[in-house]
Amino acid sequence: LFDLFLFQGIFPACYIHLKEATVEGSGQKETVIPTELPLVQEVTTTLREWATIWRDLYGDKREMFNCVRDMIYDLIEWRSQILSGTLPQDELSELKQKVTSKIDYGNKYLDLDLVVRDKDGNILDPELTSTISLFRAHEAASKQIEDRIQEEKKQNIDLTRQAKFASTPAFALFVTLKNVVCKIGEDAEVLMSLYDPVESKFISENYLVKWSSSGLVKDIDQLHNLRAVFTDLGSEDLKREKISFVCQIVRVGRMELRDNNTKKLTSGLRRPFGVAVMDVTDIITGKMDDEDKQHFIPFQPVAGENDFLQTVINKVITAKEVNHKGQGLWVTLKLLPGDIHQIRKDFPHLVDRSTAVARKMGFPEIIMPGDVRNDIYVTLVQGDFDKGSKTTPKNVEVTMSVYDEDGKKLENVIFPGAGDEGINEYKSVIYYQVKQPRWFETIKVAIPIEDVNRSHLRFTFRHRSSQDSKDKSEKIFALSFVKLMRYDGTTLRDGEHDLIVYKAEAKKLEDSSLYLNLPSTKLEMEEKGYSTTGKNTQNLGTCTISKDSFQISTLVCSTKLTQNVDLLGLLKWRSNTSLLQQNLCQLMKVEGGEVVKFLQDTLDALFNIMMENSDSDTFDTLVFDALVFIIGLIADRKFQHFNPVLETYIRKHFSATLAYTKLTKVLKNYVDNADKLTEQLLKAMKALEYIFKFIVRSRVLFNQLYENKGEADFMESLRNLFTSFNDMMNSNSEYTAMVKVVSSRMCVFIGVPADCREILLPLMTDQLKFHLEKREELKACCQLLSDILEVLYRKDVGPTQWHVQIIMEKLLRTVNRTIISMGRDSPHIGSFVASMTAVLRQMDDYHYAHLISTFGKIRSDVVDFLMETFIMFKDLIGKNVYPSDWIIMNMMQNKVFLRAISQYAAVLNKKFLDQTNFELQLWNNYFHLAVAFLTQESLQLENFSSDKRAKIFHRYQDMRRQIGFEIRDMWYNLGPHKIKFIPEMVGPILEMTLVPEIELRKATIPIFFDMMQCEFHFTMHFQRFENEIITKLDHEVEGGRGDEQYKVLFQKILLEHCRKHKYLARTGENFVTLVVRLLERLLDYRTIMHDENKENRMSCTVNVLNFYKEIDREEMYIRYLYKLCDLHKECDNYTEAAYTLLLHAKLLKVPMHKMWEEAIILGKELAEQYENEMFDFEQLSASLRKQAQFYENIVKVIRPRPDYFAVGYYGTGFPSFLRNKMFIYRGKEYERREDFEARLLTQFPNAEKMKTTTPPSEDTKSSSGQYIQCFTVKPILDLPAKFQNKSVSEQILSFYTVNEVHKFQYSRPVRKGEKDPDNEFANMWIERTTYSTAYKLPGILRWFEVKSEISPLENAIETMQQTNEKISSMVQRHLNDPNLPVNPLSMLLNGIVDPAVMGGFTNYEKAFFNDKYIQEHPEDLEKIEKLKDLIAWQIPHLAEGVRIHGEKVTEALRPFHDRMEACFKQLREKVEKQYGVKSLDFCEMDFLKYFRTLFIIVASLIHPLCKMLILLFLWSACSLNIYSCSYTEL
Repeated sequence: LFDLFLFQGIFPACYIHLKEATVEGSGQKETVIPTELPLVQEVTTTLREWATIWRDLYGDKREMFNCVRDMIYDLIEWRSQILSGTLPQDELSELKQKVTSKIDYGNKYLDLDLVVRDKDGNILDPELTSTISLFRAHEAASKQIEDRIQEEKKQNIDLTRQAKFASTPAFALFVTLKNVVCKIGEDAEVLMSLYDPVESKFISENYLVKWSSSGLVKDIDQLHNLRAVFTDLGSEDLKREKISFVCQIVRVGRMELRDNNTKKLTSGLRRPFGVAVMDVTDIITGKMDDEDKQHFIPFQPVAGENDFLQTVINKVITAKEVNHKGQGLWVTLKLLPGDIHQIRKDFPHLVDRSTAVARKMGFPEIIMPGDVRNDIYVTLVQGDFDKGSKTTPKNVEVTMSVYDEDGKKLENVIFPGAGDEGINEYKSVIYYQVKQPRWFETIKVAIPIEDVNRSHLRFTFRHRSSQDSKDKSEKIFALSFVKLMRYDGTTLRDGEHDLIVYKAEAKKLEDSSLYLNLPSTKLEMEEKGYSTTGKNTQNLGTCTISKDSFQISTLVCSTKLTQNVDLLGLLKWRSNTSLLQQNLCQLMKVEGGEVVKFLQDTLDALFNIMMENSDSDTFDTLVFDALVFIIGLIADRKFQHFNPVLETYIRKHFSATLAYTKLTKVLKNYVDNADKLTEQLLKAMKALEYIFKFIVRSRVLFNQLYENKGEADFMESLRNLFTSFNDMMNSNSEYTAMVKVVSSRMCVFIGVPADCREILLPLMTDQLKFHLEKREELKACCQLLSDILEVLYRKDVGPTQWHVQIIMEKLLRTVNRTIISMGRDSPHIGSFVASMTAVLRQMDDYHYAHLISTFGKIRSDVVDFLMETFIMFKDLIGKNVYPSDWIIMNMMQNKVFLRAISQYAAVLNKKFLDQTNFELQLWNNYFHLAVAFLTQESLQLENFSSDKRAKIFHRYQDMRRQIGFEIRDMWYNLGPHKIKFIPEMVGPILEMTLVPEIELRKATIPIFFDMMQCEFHFTMHFQRFENEIITKLDHEVEGGRGDEQYKVLFQKILLEHCRKHKYLARTGENFVTLVVRLLERLLDYRTIMHDENKENRMSCTVNVLNFYKEIDREEMYIRYLYKLCDLHKECDNYTEAAYTLLLHAKLLKVPMHKMWEEAIILGKELAEQYENEMFDFEQLSASLRKQAQFYENIVKVIRPRPDYFAVGYYGTGFPSFLRNKMFIYRGKEYERREDFEARLLTQFPNAEKMKTTTPPSEDTKSSSGQYIQCFTVKPILDLPAKFQNKSVSEQILSFYTVNEVHKFQYSRPVRKGEKDPDNEFANMWIERTTYSTAYKLPGILRWFEVKSEISPLENAIETMQQTNEKISSMVQRHLNDPNLPVNPLSMLLNGIVDPAVMGGFTNYEKAFFNDKYIQEHPEDLEKIEKLKDLIAWQIPHLAEGVRIHGEKVTEALRPFHDRMEACFKQLREKVEKQYGVKSLDFCEMDFLKYFRTLFIIVASLIHPLCKMLILLFLWSACSLNIYSCSYTEL
């Protein structure tokens, strides 16, 4: 049983698959490498990486989530297909391309790293790839992906499919005709073609399907196999605004369908029936691709017998819809990439030999060698025929045939459409009784090349009758013709031809000898001197020129027949060798498009001329110039897609074995005579690449034929040629600017044997240096340098150390300076940086040592070089020229830079460290460079995914550690020079120590102690160091650097060092404690800054700014004040924002929301400045108007009164700044407590709301949970002194009931002792708690922490003060306005004087005026006396209130008043007996009432002088203390 369990697992065996793998290493270093295909491994890794990101997208990026999901599903499916091993090789290759395209696109879509691949789709290994190749691969991959993304944005098509079309200049439209649903009733011809509706012309041949009257295809073998491919489409067709798929249906039978007597009717007539049109622009441009979708193309019949098919086509295109009545065609359409040969290879299941091929009417963009074509497209355009003796216009039928000059008809050379065999003659559509028929029928004529010059097209015209008997008697009534070859041997010109219509007897018209010598077109007639005007007819021999007219148009698509006489002369040079020199010269005047069409024949002719005159050099230079001309044509952007054609010709069709000798000889002559043959040499240099390819291919063919015969002579000729180049470049001639055109071809030179390279390389580097220093031809120079470095990296070119040394000596510094001078927007910056990196990468230790030695004993040159290099490196690291997703290129650059920095650091230690040679700026630049390298984004491994981090670490290790240790060593090497770097280097070193690599931190944090010690040694303090580190630490931590581990390490390491130091033990420890405290706050601040809870962010900000205030760092304090202000503005806390700014500035820069009282104070300060300092009375008037508006707002505008809430946070689950503390919150306008609590609990979703308002227990405070206690508190009015004991409007005082408050009260009932069943209120007490905050609300926060609770005695004193003020205020209001209702006064007075309503001060007497309380609280004696005094002062206020109440009370309430007066009498006797008698000697209320009334009445009547007297009287009254207030208040 035990053995059985040994071999059992938890999964069924059928679900387990053991993967083949190899294991490298063991233990911790064990690596399992699957033996799957590399692409499968890449897909697996990609899926894992995408899946992690995909999950994070689920929340608020659903569209992106769905897109990534679809891509993941695709990759999983394709991975399974690859692993299945069942795919054919071609499908597997196509699937691999789809997979890599999807991965590359997905990586770009998710902002992941760019993957660079070789031509087979495998990921490039950067260690085995040259820097230049790596850069070019990145460039190509980036452009390819960007193009795909742009295309998808515009067209939303599949990327892999788009890549196929991007890589081929040709494509085709594959069409399958599924069915024709039309009620024709007779046989028909279905003609399908592509049509440009904008230009109103057909762009392809017809695809012809013959349809039977039974409703099926006539050829039963074609049933279910009606397929055609419209080929040769190119980029020009993609640019067409619209492309339509047009189907024309031509009925073949009777003249009219309604004729029923078929026996007597003419049959076989081609009659128009209708058209069907579909817009295929989206399919052609790739926006739509569904090969299985069947498209219905509605059918539009002709409206009448004279309705031309071309007219119907245009009508259907412009019409919005077609009333097809269910009639139409069913087709499927698919766009295929490539020419017909490629399509047959890639899509054999669609296109085979039985598929009809309808070619474009015109040449494809590329004509490959061997693609022989000789097609002439003839379009019957229109005619105009006189009715003659007939009463109605004729039913004209045009018959076209091809005859030779002997009158023999050429058979099977006319093709009405693809899919049909050649015919002998073509009959046009017949339009019934139309004088001016318009056919627009296009037919292809394909004649053997040898017969074209003897052939002509013959058009005969015949009237067709609907009755068979009449029709048989109708003869040909006219003829037109046109020769295919012109008199000069060129082919018939493309375009329209107005043919002459000849009339003669029918038999004579059949004799070609009678008309061939006559002019065929009206243009030819004019050329021969015949008149084309005058009489209706002219007799030319046996034929008469008719007044009828007939137009055709032709288009010649031939690779053998040219319409250019100069090109024809060269192609047929053997026919007249005396004109050979002229023909060669004339070739260079031929239009380029015509030459490239006949590229193979033209090149064959040139090399045949050269080879057949091998014994003479008569034509060598002319042939060479002609060859350069052709190569130059193909180099032109217009014809650059013919490059593959030229490459194919050289590789497969070129056969001139001795051409290399003549080409080399002519080229050398041009180089030797550069001053005389400048223009010719310049052109030759542009064609240099292909000239050398012809030379090399010629020599290879010669070697194959003659087994390396003459190899030494060939090598010597090459050496002599390169020596000539050497001499030319060494000359002082201005023509040495040839480097401009040599650039992209010089790899040919570098690929030659080493001894030739040693001749060329010094010269080329000199030329490059010359042009780079002048900042000219930068693109060409960089291309050339890149090609040189690319070749020197190869392993098959022999030893290269000396060659790299030459480049380093002559070009490294020049390239560096070029890069420094370039802007980041330069298109060449990336290429130059790649070249510079390639040079450094290919340099070994010997090269670095040799580089410094080249400066000799001139110390300043070395300093300048190192300075330039350090500045350049730092700039490239800080502002990388390559995109961040070019991770492979960036890491390669970093690896090279790291090695270079290490090499240059050794030079610093060796040459610039001693006292006499020390270079401060050089060392400073080194440190800043090294730190910039260490802290660059691309090396921060912790920010990457685990897979990416593992890949980088496996290949490059952690480069930060290496450079960090080097920085540490270089710092300690400085010795007495260290003080020169303090405090400037504190920031960079701090930045380095904050990198989250623990070994690096342990190694570099001690540098801080070394800095402290160094400064202390010179100044007896380290204040500069301390100031700098505090300032820099704030910026660094806020920027995301630093963590808890760093704080611990910083404290531990520095304390250890400080405590060991004799003088720094105490001050050093204080410094460390200070920095650690700052770190704690900054880390809290940074953590909470990512929190959505802005209130927590505000609290943390206040913590930090208070810390800076504590340590007297004013600039940092102000910085955080403004951060706090910004937070308030984000929350619309304008009042708090204003208070925050008030801590820094006097002027109010943030609008205080309805805080007009504060705004008035600031406005007065501003007015004082305008009036007495700036004398800007215009601004003063504006300020005073604004103040007046504020005053009016205070009196008239009703302002919301926010509630205040006490909130306690209990439990250790809260952050330290909230834990077990209580805060007073100012609520938002009209915010209820329930809403406030909901908002509060949203910020802490895990917190539990406490259900009681009693103080929490110690257990609650120490628990690990989160408990929130919240209840409403009442703000206690803190009336400003200027308003106390004065008659002030309630609207003015209402502001202070909820503003400028810092004390808050909460009352809750408590029961003392056991409950009395007879009177439940007997032992019911009110426990009133007063909370005090450190700052008034509103303030810089919407909340402040509770700092103290007010004692019950203090609370009683405040309550009595408020009660007295309330009585006084109520009395004054009734004095001012006799019409006020008496009820509020009644309730107020009764609540105080009647003990039955539990009012008054009886409870205070019981609580505080007893011996027990006085013994327990002896410190409160003064407060007790104050309370007694307040009780005594309440009596005179109550007396005035009772008096007013008695005057205003109604008779109905008289009993109530009498009781209240009796109660007051008892109260007054008691109080005056116990606390003394108080009285008001002069009644304030009467005084105010009297003068207020007096002033209002008199002020509107009397002279202003009298007003001043009244004001003086008031001032006198105040000065005599008649009224206890100031003049201003009055």
